[in-house]
This record gives sequence, structure tokens and C-alpha cells, in this order.
Amino acid sequence: MNDEVDYDLTPAQWEVLKNLRNAASRPQRMNRFTIQGLIALGLVAINGDVPALTSNGRKVLIRGSSCLLLDLAA
Repeated sequence: MNDEVDYDLTPAQWEVLKNLRNAASRPQRMNRFTIQGLIALGLVAINGDVPALTSNGRKVLIRGSSCLLLDLAA
């Protein structure tokens, strides 16, 4: 059985995932609606009052990185 699920994320969702990978790169403002969508998908969780990547969110970001590069090349 394959537990990998492909996520059809918007460019804004990809940007939030990329920004959340490092605490130092976290911008001052992030779109709350985008974060809530990522929380619903299980890719982001709220740690205290700060959004953070879940382990599944990291996997999706790593797997999706090659797809993002292909989109840039096109």
C-alpha cells in the first residue's frame, strides 16, 4: 500500500511551506487563509501561536521541490 498522496497546492501554499522550513526565514505576515488550508491538509500545525511544518509537510516540500524546479524551467 502506498501512503504517498499528491497534493495540488497553490503557489501561495508552496511559498508558505518554503518559508516555514527555517524559523529565521519566517516572514512577518503570512496569509491566514493559506495557513488554515495547509493545517486542514495536515502539512502545518500551530506550535504555540506560530505555524510550523509537520513531518508530512516536510515530506511534501521535499518531494515537491523537484516539481517546482520543473515548473520554473518550463
